[in-house]
Amino acid sequence: MATKLSKADLDYFRDLLNEKKEKLLQELGYLEEHSLRISAKDSSGDLSGVSYHLADQASESADTEQAFRLASREGKYLNHLEDALLKVEQGVYGICVSCKKIIPKARLEAVPTAKMCIECKTAKENE
Repeated sequence: MATKLSKADLDYFRDLLNEKKEKLLQELGYLEEHSLRISAKDSSGDLSGVSYHLADQASESADTEQAFRLASREGKYLNHLEDALLKVEQGVYGICVSCKKIIPKARLEAVPTAKMCIECKTAKENE
């Protein structure tokens, strides 16, 4: 039984992870450009400097808070992608951190940042 993924498999998953990383970076850029940097005054086109309605301020605050939560979640996913890419470079990608067996390719395709096989993940969640 193999103890690590083949070079071809590592190359395949490197490409897959880089593709997901690039898409995520584009989404984060869009989020930053359209949600985090634009105030309600800027987005409404109001250049007068006159205070706008309190409900508008509350709505902007809620939108900004939601954008920050989304950016935080996406940032964590980006870290997981970068960790997985590092493991690819080290040749240890796709090995379960618990049982040390190769994680099935189908699982890695579904969850490229997976660190555990299904059995170990299920056992951990049931603890």
